Amino acid sequence: MGTMAVPPWLESLLSTDFFTVCTTHGDAARGECNMYCLDCKGDAFCFYCRSSKHKDHQVIQIRRSSYHDVVRVTEIQKVLDISGVQTYVINSARVLFLNERPQPKSGKGVAHICEICGRSLLDPFRFCSLGCKLVGIKRNGNASFSLEAKNEVVVMDRTRREGISKEEEELREGSQQDIYPPTPPPPPSSARRRKGIPHRAPFGS
Repeated sequence: MGTMAVPPWLESLLSTDFFTVCTTHGDAARGECNMYCLDCKGDAFCFYCRSSKHKDHQVIQIRRSSYHDVVRVTEIQKVLDISGVQTYVINSARVLFLNERPQPKSGKGVAHICEICGRSLLDPFRFCSLGCKLVGIKRNGNASFSLEAKNEVVVMDRTRREGISKEEEELREGSQQDIYPPTPPPPPSSARRRKGIPHRAPFGS
């Protein structure tokens, strides 16, 4: 039995306020709260709090793009199956948005839209953010954040493909034997030659 489709810390992460000033280290250069601990599932904290309180914990860093919270794909894909969520390249890093971003009604001719909020997407993904994927899982149950479930599907798919290709190979070999029976060895060369009319020696003069 695989792990839950939604990890216990995700909803807390999506509802956390980031980029507030740390009450302890507010005067320091890196005193804004842009870190989140997956083990503690508490509030956001700053760079200095991480080294003092969350040293050996699983921590991800939240970044900001146009006043919206994003997380780097390289960090989040280690702990979540992010398949189906639109990713973007911002400042040369591939990121995805934590939550839905309000957008005016999409115009006609938009090729790809988020299944949950209808936001237009650049590529053929299902969701615009982790938040919309979470809603999709709860509503329809046809997606998952579980990496274990993803790996099980990949392994099953690979095994099935290998099984099919092996079966096809055996069928192919069998059909070749059926269609093309073994060729009998050729008869001896003497038996193949038809006896002709014996040639008489020419009459002498």
